Amino acid sequence: MALIYIVEDDENIREIETIALKNSGHEVIAFENAKSFYKRIDELLPDLLILDVMLPDENGNEIVGKLRNKTVTKRLPIIMVTAKTTEMDMIKGLDNGADDYIKKPFSIMELITRVKALLRRTEVEKEDTLSVGEICIDNVRHKCIVDGKIVELTYKEHELLKYLIINKGMVLSREQIMLKVWGTDFEGESRTVDMHIKTLRHKIGDASEHIKTVRNVGYLIE
Repeated sequence: MALIYIVEDDENIREIETIALKNSGHEVIAFENAKSFYKRIDELLPDLLILDVMLPDENGNEIVGKLRNKTVTKRLPIIMVTAKTTEMDMIKGLDNGADDYIKKPFSIMELITRVKALLRRTEVEKEDTLSVGEICIDNVRHKCIVDGKIVELTYKEHELLKYLIINKGMVLSREQIMLKVWGTDFEGESRTVDMHIKTLRHKIGDASEHIKTVRNVGYLIE
Protein backbone atom coordinates (compact mmCIF):
# COMPACT_ATOMS: atom_id res chain seq x y z
CA MET A 1 0.00 0.00 0.00
CA ALA A 2 1.30 3.44 -0.92
CA LEU A 3 0.53 6.90 0.43
CA ILE A 4 -0.65 8.98 -2.52
CA TYR A 5 -1.31 12.72 -2.61
CA ILE A 6 -3.80 14.16 -5.09
CA VAL A 7 -3.81 17.87 -5.95
CA GLU A 8 -6.93 18.59 -8.01
CA ASP A 9 -9.28 21.59 -7.84
CA ASP A 10 -12.22 19.84 -9.55
CA GLU A 11 -14.17 18.26 -6.68
CA ASN A 12 -15.78 15.54 -8.82
CA ILE A 13 -12.49 14.41 -10.37
CA ARG A 14 -10.75 14.60 -7.01
CA GLU A 15 -13.40 12.38 -5.44
CA ILE A 16 -13.31 9.84 -8.28
CA GLU A 17 -9.51 9.59 -8.12
CA THR A 18 -9.57 9.24 -4.34
CA ILE A 19 -12.19 6.47 -4.31
CA ALA A 20 -10.47 4.55 -7.12
CA LEU A 21 -7.08 4.61 -5.43
CA LYS A 22 -8.47 3.73 -2.02
CA ASN A 23 -10.32 0.78 -3.57
CA SER A 24 -6.94 -0.32 -4.96
CA GLY A 25 -5.55 -0.48 -1.44
CA HIS A 26 -3.75 2.85 -1.24
CA GLU A 27 -3.92 5.54 1.41
CA VAL A 28 -4.99 8.82 -0.18
CA ILE A 29 -4.90 12.46 0.93
CA ALA A 30 -6.44 14.97 -1.48
CA PHE A 31 -5.97 18.73 -1.79
CA GLU A 32 -7.86 21.35 -3.76
CA ASN A 33 -5.01 23.83 -4.11
CA ALA A 34 -1.24 24.20 -3.93
CA LYS A 35 -1.24 26.04 -0.61
CA SER A 36 -2.79 23.19 1.38
CA PHE A 37 -0.59 20.68 -0.45
CA TYR A 38 2.64 22.53 0.42
CA LYS A 39 1.69 22.65 4.09
CA ARG A 40 1.06 18.91 4.23
CA ILE A 41 4.08 17.73 2.22
CA ASP A 42 6.40 19.57 4.62
CA GLU A 43 4.96 17.36 7.38
CA LEU A 44 4.70 14.02 5.57
CA LEU A 45 6.23 12.87 2.29
CA PRO A 46 4.01 10.67 0.07
CA ASP A 47 5.08 7.73 -2.08
CA LEU A 48 3.53 9.30 -5.18
CA LEU A 49 1.89 12.55 -6.26
CA ILE A 50 -0.97 12.98 -8.76
CA LEU A 51 -0.92 16.63 -9.78
CA ASP A 52 -3.36 18.65 -11.88
CA VAL A 53 -1.77 21.30 -14.10
CA MET A 54 -4.46 23.99 -13.94
CA LEU A 55 -4.86 24.88 -10.26
CA PRO A 56 -6.44 28.08 -8.91
CA ASP A 57 -3.38 29.36 -7.06
CA GLU A 58 -0.38 27.91 -8.94
CA ASN A 59 0.38 26.13 -12.18
CA GLY A 60 1.24 22.43 -11.78
CA ASN A 61 4.39 22.78 -13.86
CA GLU A 62 5.67 25.40 -11.42
CA ILE A 63 4.96 23.07 -8.52
CA VAL A 64 6.94 20.26 -10.17
CA GLY A 65 9.86 22.63 -10.69
CA LYS A 66 9.90 23.57 -7.01
CA LEU A 67 9.68 19.94 -5.88
CA ARG A 68 12.55 18.92 -8.14
CA ASN A 69 14.74 21.67 -6.68
CA LYS A 70 14.35 20.36 -3.13
CA THR A 71 16.50 17.47 -1.95
CA VAL A 72 13.69 15.76 -0.04
CA THR A 73 11.24 15.80 -2.99
CA LYS A 74 13.73 15.61 -5.85
CA ARG A 75 12.88 11.98 -6.64
CA LEU A 76 9.20 12.02 -5.65
CA PRO A 77 7.23 10.09 -8.32
CA ILE A 78 4.84 12.51 -10.05
CA ILE A 79 1.99 11.90 -12.48
CA MET A 80 0.56 15.06 -14.05
CA VAL A 81 -3.10 15.29 -15.05
CA THR A 82 -4.50 17.96 -17.35
CA ALA A 83 -7.25 18.78 -19.83
CA LYS A 84 -4.64 20.15 -22.20
CA THR A 85 -3.99 17.71 -25.01
CA THR A 86 -1.27 19.16 -27.22
CA GLU A 87 2.05 17.39 -27.53
CA MET A 88 3.91 20.51 -26.36
CA ASP A 89 1.93 20.55 -23.11
CA MET A 90 2.90 16.94 -22.48
CA ILE A 91 6.56 17.60 -23.26
CA LYS A 92 6.58 20.64 -20.98
CA GLY A 93 5.24 18.57 -18.10
CA LEU A 94 7.85 15.85 -18.58
CA ASP A 95 10.49 18.48 -19.22
CA ASN A 96 9.82 20.05 -15.82
CA GLY A 97 10.41 16.71 -14.11
CA ALA A 98 7.12 14.81 -14.13
CA ASP A 99 7.46 11.03 -14.46
CA ASP A 100 4.22 10.46 -16.34
CA TYR A 101 1.32 12.35 -17.87
CA ILE A 102 -2.41 11.59 -18.16
CA LYS A 103 -4.81 13.54 -20.34
CA LYS A 104 -8.37 14.28 -19.29
CA PRO A 105 -10.76 12.62 -19.74
CA PHE A 106 -9.16 9.34 -18.63
CA SER A 107 -10.53 6.03 -17.43
CA ILE A 108 -10.15 4.80 -13.86
CA MET A 109 -8.38 1.74 -15.22
CA GLU A 110 -5.80 3.94 -16.94
CA LEU A 111 -5.18 5.88 -13.74
CA ILE A 112 -4.73 2.73 -11.64
CA THR A 113 -2.45 1.17 -14.27
CA ARG A 114 -0.25 4.27 -14.49
CA VAL A 115 0.03 4.53 -10.71
CA LYS A 116 0.89 0.84 -10.39
CA ALA A 117 3.53 1.05 -13.13
CA LEU A 118 5.21 4.14 -11.67
CA LEU A 119 5.30 2.70 -8.15
CA ARG A 120 6.82 -0.51 -9.50
CA ARG A 121 9.40 1.40 -11.52
CA THR A 122 10.32 3.50 -8.49
CA GLU A 123 10.93 0.38 -6.41
CA VAL A 124 13.10 -1.13 -9.14
CA GLU A 125 15.26 2.02 -9.28
CA LYS A 126 16.07 1.60 -5.58
CA GLU A 127 17.49 -1.90 -6.04
CA ASP A 128 21.25 -2.45 -5.76
CA THR A 129 21.31 -4.37 -9.04
CA LEU A 130 19.21 -4.39 -12.20
CA SER A 131 19.41 -7.21 -14.70
CA VAL A 132 18.05 -8.72 -17.88
CA GLY A 133 19.51 -11.96 -19.24
CA GLU A 134 23.28 -11.90 -18.80
CA ILE A 135 23.35 -8.12 -18.42
CA CYS A 136 23.64 -6.68 -14.91
CA ILE A 137 23.77 -3.06 -13.77
CA ASP A 138 25.42 -2.59 -10.38
CA ASN A 139 23.88 0.60 -8.98
CA VAL A 140 26.18 0.65 -5.98
CA ARG A 141 29.44 0.53 -7.93
CA HIS A 142 27.96 2.12 -11.07
CA LYS A 143 29.21 -0.79 -13.19
CA CYS A 144 27.87 -2.77 -16.13
CA ILE A 145 28.58 -6.49 -15.96
CA VAL A 146 27.92 -8.86 -18.87
CA ASP A 147 28.53 -12.60 -18.43
CA GLY A 148 30.49 -11.85 -15.26
CA LYS A 149 32.83 -9.36 -16.97
CA ILE A 150 32.86 -5.62 -16.43
CA VAL A 151 32.05 -3.66 -19.60
CA GLU A 152 33.31 -0.09 -19.73
CA LEU A 153 30.49 2.27 -20.68
CA THR A 154 30.32 6.03 -20.91
CA TYR A 155 28.00 7.79 -18.48
CA LYS A 156 25.28 8.23 -21.11
CA GLU A 157 25.59 4.62 -22.31
CA HIS A 158 25.24 3.45 -18.72
CA GLU A 159 22.18 5.63 -18.10
CA LEU A 160 20.64 4.54 -21.40
CA LEU A 161 21.06 0.85 -20.57
CA LYS A 162 19.77 1.42 -17.04
CA TYR A 163 16.67 3.22 -18.33
CA LEU A 164 15.94 0.39 -20.75
CA ILE A 165 16.29 -2.25 -18.04
CA ILE A 166 14.13 -0.35 -15.55
CA ASN A 167 11.42 -0.34 -18.20
CA LYS A 168 12.13 -3.80 -19.61
CA GLY A 169 9.37 -5.14 -21.78
CA MET A 170 8.14 -1.61 -22.53
CA VAL A 171 8.66 0.19 -25.83
CA LEU A 172 10.38 3.54 -25.23
CA SER A 173 10.24 6.24 -27.87
CA ARG A 174 13.37 8.15 -28.84
CA GLU A 175 11.77 11.26 -27.37
CA GLN A 176 11.20 9.55 -24.01
CA ILE A 177 14.79 8.33 -23.95
CA MET A 178 16.19 11.76 -24.77
CA LEU A 179 14.16 13.45 -22.05
CA LYS A 180 15.16 10.95 -19.38
CA VAL A 181 18.78 10.29 -20.35
CA TRP A 182 19.97 13.55 -21.90
CA GLY A 183 17.64 16.05 -20.27
CA THR A 184 16.17 19.18 -21.75
CA ASP A 185 19.50 20.99 -22.17
CA PHE A 186 20.46 18.54 -24.90
CA GLU A 187 20.17 20.22 -28.31
CA GLY A 188 20.85 17.27 -30.58
CA GLU A 189 18.38 15.20 -32.57
CA SER A 190 16.97 11.76 -31.86
CA ARG A 191 19.63 10.32 -34.18
CA THR A 192 21.94 10.55 -31.15
CA VAL A 193 19.85 7.90 -29.41
CA ASP A 194 20.36 5.57 -32.39
CA MET A 195 24.11 6.14 -32.32
CA HIS A 196 24.35 5.41 -28.60
CA ILE A 197 22.27 2.26 -29.02
CA LYS A 198 24.69 1.19 -31.76
CA THR A 199 27.80 1.68 -29.61
CA LEU A 200 26.07 0.09 -26.61
CA ARG A 201 25.21 -2.99 -28.64
CA HIS A 202 28.79 -3.24 -29.84
CA LYS A 203 30.21 -3.04 -26.32
CA ILE A 204 27.92 -5.67 -24.76
CA GLY A 205 28.43 -8.09 -27.66
CA ASP A 206 26.08 -11.08 -27.95
CA ALA A 207 23.99 -9.72 -25.07
CA SER A 208 22.84 -6.99 -27.45
CA GLU A 209 20.20 -9.42 -28.72
CA HIS A 210 18.10 -8.31 -25.73
CA ILE A 211 17.83 -4.78 -27.15
CA LYS A 212 15.13 -4.66 -29.79
CA THR A 213 14.45 -1.91 -32.33
CA VAL A 214 10.79 -1.02 -32.76
CA ARG A 215 10.50 0.47 -36.22
CA ASN A 216 9.41 4.11 -36.36
CA VAL A 217 9.02 4.21 -32.58
CA GLY A 218 12.11 3.46 -30.53
CA TYR A 219 13.61 0.63 -28.47
CA LEU A 220 12.90 -1.92 -25.78
CA ILE A 221 14.89 -4.49 -23.86
CA GLU A 222 13.53 -7.94 -23.03
